[in-house]
Amino acid sequence: MFQSTRKPQTSLGTALAMSEVIYHSIVRSVRKTHNNAFMAIAMNMLQMVIFVMAFYVMFSVLGLRGAAVRGDFLLYIMSGIFLFMTHTKTLSAVVGSEGPASPMMLHAPMNTIVSIFSAALGALYIQVLSLFMILFIYHVAFVPVQIEQPFPAFGMLLLSWFTGAALGLVLLAIKPWFPTFVTIFTQIYSRANMIASGKMFVANSLPAFMIAMFDWNPLFHFIDQARGFIFINYSPRYTAWEYGFWVGVVLVMIGLMGEFYTRRHASASWGARR
Repeated sequence: MFQSTRKPQTSLGTALAMSEVIYHSIVRSVRKTHNNAFMAIAMNMLQMVIFVMAFYVMFSVLGLRGAAVRGDFLLYIMSGIFLFMTHTKTLSAVVGSEGPASPMMLHAPMNTIVSIFSAALGALYIQVLSLFMILFIYHVAFVPVQIEQPFPAFGMLLLSWFTGAALGLVLLAIKPWFPTFVTIFTQIYSRANMIASGKMFVANSLPAFMIAMFDWNPLFHFIDQARGFIFINYSPRYTAWEYGFWVGVVLVMIGLMGEFYTRRHASASWGARR
């Protein structure tokens, strides 16, 4: 008497129902940092502005402004900060998303793929909105922003998000097995990318032995390529966005296989190990 019969749905109906679940999951992930979504975005914007101003002061004090790309110096700094923040925040969001042993998985429409997808999209939403707000304020209040090729430059931001989500998916798959390792690795990777991402210098100005130290990092390629699209006076010679894209695809495949295996062996007792 109390059982509800599920009506058969078409493919379109199933897609719409799943989209609704993803939408509510995105709202939930955005509000994790603050109950007010506007405050969550404002806090992220403030963090970005602090990063930009800190690097601006550091470059000015150390006299490194001459090593930057010829053009708007603040835009040069923001191009690296925006991609770095998008990559790092997405990685953290996906790693921190609901796993197969989470109580949220007890709800019928919910599954781990929805949780991962909503965490990644929620991080992208916050970063993109913060980016446009900061650029709008900078354009109106200070100097007109001029980006040579805006759409390819935005594509580099999306690729930074994609690779962050891909690596986060791999770490999420192994997190129930090695929770301490994943936590430590995520922190070390995020700190190392402060330098390894190449946001403080351009690849064309580096000697060959130093390029070999950074070209393993997809984010290094994306930031350098983005500056080539943003500034008319810079043409990247040592980086390629295709490399980072294929690294992301490989990581997604590995992450999906690992997540499927972990989900099959999920245990409620895993919650006590985290």
